[in-house]
Amino acid sequence: QVQLVESGGGLVQAGGSLRLSCAASGSIFSINAINAMGWYRQAPGKERELVAAISRGGSTNYADSVKGRFTISRDNAKNTGYLQMNSLKPEDTAVYYCNAIIRYVSYGPEYAYWGQGTQVTVSS
Repeated sequence: QVQLVESGGGLVQAGGSLRLSCAASGSIFSINAINAMGWYRQAPGKERELVAAISRGGSTNYADSVKGRFTISRDNAKNTGYLQMNSLKPEDTAVYYCNAIIRYVSYGPEYAYWGQGTQVTVSS
């Protein structure tokens, strides 16, 4: 079984930076490919929303609210994804979840996995 383990959340003042990591662990030897990876967030009383996503080849897309401030990246050799968050604002406060689309067999079905979530709190 594969799990996604997140780290890097915490409390930061407005204008500060944090870097989130999402590493695949467990039976990673069974993975054929990790395709798209993404970061989502959910603030209290709000729906979960996509923050940023990256394809296996490195193509990225961002929510308008984070463009120019957040950068998504990945290290395929380490089965790890990252979200660099700069110029943080109080409205970025949320639980951040990583998501990965994993395939175990070439041209086989894909499965979606979620991390456990990590709290990011930005104080004003």
